[in-house]
Amino acid sequence: MYKRIKSTMDFSFALILCVFLVGPMLLIGLAVFLEGRPIIFKQKRSGKDGRDFVIYKFRTMINKATADENEAYVSNLGKFLRRFGLDELPQIFNVLKGDMSFIGPRPLLPQYLPLYTKEEKNRFEVRPGLSGLAQVSGGNSLTWRQRLEKDIQYVDNISLGLDLKIFFKTLLLPIKRLKSSEKEFLPSAPFEGND
Repeated sequence: MYKRIKSTMDFSFALILCVFLVGPMLLIGLAVFLEGRPIIFKQKRSGKDGRDFVIYKFRTMINKATADENEAYVSNLGKFLRRFGLDELPQIFNVLKGDMSFIGPRPLLPQYLPLYTKEEKNRFEVRPGLSGLAQVSGGNSLTWRQRLEKDIQYVDNISLGLDLKIFFKTLLLPIKRLKSSEKEFLPSAPFEGND
């Protein structure tokens, strides 16, 4: 029953958030624009049933052509946006389109599809989320195996209660990240399979 109404709840909540967050999103967009272009980073990800869709984020990387080879490609503004999850705000439009949910396994790159074990592929039984069990359990500080185990755990136990628990833990992430190392919110190593 919950799975059937989850998409309606997601759409309604996303519509409300669009109204309240239009101002902050415009300000972030302006800050990104002043640092360079494009404002929005687009990338293919695997969604429900393994189908591809285009994910939206505020751009956080600096142009490799202008970066010193010894410096990180994530800009200072980008580090700030990632630390507080603000780079993910444009994904509200992915929720409105029905590509994503607010809570679910994070969408990963299509080239990883052949690398999952049969059990790990269960993560595609639900729509990917802006936040998920793995994100509130350590994020990028977890190993790939641990992250995918959390994804499977979520799919096996999906419920309104679990989604609310993850949602409220997500709200606390900015406070937690003030004390965390950059490892949790900077890019992780590519997935190479767990077998």
